Amino acid sequence: MTALIAATLALSASCGFAQGSDKPLRLVLPVGAGSGVDTIMRAATPSLTKALGGQAVVIENLPGAGGITGTSVVVRATPDGQTLGVVSNNHVVNPSVFKKMPFDAINDITPISVVGETPFVLVVNPKVPAKNAKELQALLKAKPDGYNYASSGNGTIIHLAGAMFMDAAGVDVRHIPYKGVGPMVADIIGGQVEMGVVALPAVQGQLKSGQLRAIGVMGSSRVPSLPDLPTIAEQGFPTVDVGGWFAVVGPAKMPPAEVKRLHAAIVAAFNTPETKEAMAKQENIIKPMTPEASAQYFKSEQERYAKLVKKANIVAD
Repeated sequence: MTALIAATLALSASCGFAQGSDKPLRLVLPVGAGSGVDTIMRAATPSLTKALGGQAVVIENLPGAGGITGTSVVVRATPDGQTLGVVSNNHVVNPSVFKKMPFDAINDITPISVVGETPFVLVVNPKVPAKNAKELQALLKAKPDGYNYASSGNGTIIHLAGAMFMDAAGVDVRHIPYKGVGPMVADIIGGQVEMGVVALPAVQGQLKSGQLRAIGVMGSSRVPSLPDLPTIAEQGFPTVDVGGWFAVVGPAKMPPAEVKRLHAAIVAAFNTPETKEAMAKQENIIKPMTPEASAQYFKSEQERYAKLVKKANIVAD
């Protein structure tokens, strides 16, 4: 009997079966419940539990300070793979917009995987007489003081995405920061502000109803639900390329074997039919990166946004 048990365990190990832990995996989200990243991870959690051999996954929302509050908990955790976090663009933007940071955005984490991104679109109030990016550029150049662009807050990725287009278009348009995406979208619809960049899932209904008009996709490729909407880059602004990416990270100095195990589980979880269907409905583009590629991506993104923050003179509140 002992030999049989030993043989079974050896077979399981050789086949790469995940061994479930009695202790739940703590997954810290530095965003509020119902936000994009929260919706994504809750959809993927059942598949992630299976990929981890039955280990429970407990999501903990700790929003605040542009993601710094929740991520601070992750970087201080024991690097044993039992506490992970999910961060987005703001993680690498924050060092450029905040005067002081409680941790190093690059050296105090272990990247597990940049999982994918949510497309951003540039939208305008329908009364704005521009149907594409070139027409909008001409309009803004003709009346630079006549229009405003909104964001979800100073120094957010939504702010930087808007600044990226304005920089590429060579225009200087007044920025109006809001406290969140909801109020921002409401005021674009109401005409208090004329335009802004927003995650596509947040405005699908308003685009279909005609309350908002999409000028273009901010990323490098078109989206399936709007096949006739070109990217901003296609419309003559090749430097515009930004989307709302999200990544799973852990504390610094995690054991390589643990990083490999968790990366494999994340890839498997996002590759199940159930999760794929949920991601397609949410318009998310899933392309998991390796831990090594993710680490390089974090560095390059931090450098890219630092240049934009400096050029646009962006400072967080």
